[in-house]
Amino acid sequence: MSVSVSPTLKVTPTSKLITVAAGCFWGVERVFQRNFKNKGIVDLKCGYANGIPTLGNVNYEMVCTGSTAFIEGVQISYEPSEVSVSELLDYFFRIHDPTTLDAQGPDVGQQYRSAIMTHTDDQHDEAWKSKEDAQRDWYPNHKIVTIIEPIKIWYDAELYHQQYLDKNPGGYECPTHFLRKTPKI
Repeated sequence: MSVSVSPTLKVTPTSKLITVAAGCFWGVERVFQRNFKNKGIVDLKCGYANGIPTLGNVNYEMVCTGSTAFIEGVQISYEPSEVSVSELLDYFFRIHDPTTLDAQGPDVGQQYRSAIMTHTDDQHDEAWKSKEDAQRDWYPNHKIVTIIEPIKIWYDAELYHQQYLDKNPGGYECPTHFLRKTPKI
């Protein structure tokens, strides 16, 4: 049975959720964890989002074939009293290149597309505002191709993908996952 929220994601009575995709989920998980550890993030989970709904039991090997339409994503539980969704989304647009279609650096395929999958109507509106701001401020000469849509389906990635780069310090890290300090010219 598919769900839209990770069954293993830690939440609190006041936490909110947002799901993002910005290439290989290992790097996305790592940069969010590093920047927001003890600054509002309750928990993060790597997983597969918004693909073909009839597939069921999606796994890494299936997603890597490129035939599932699933995205490698990161589901984030955060405390809105400590960090706002607009702060998280501003960071999201600056830690990858949202102007490349179905790719981040050497990682190519629809599973690596840039996407924000919202959990509420207010988040959906905020995502569009953040995209417009990022287009103007960070990518004025390049069209942002980030997809914004409601979260529909979520499957947790296999356990070995969770906190992969913490468990494997020498593991592959996409070179596009860093915080941009200047706009893309």
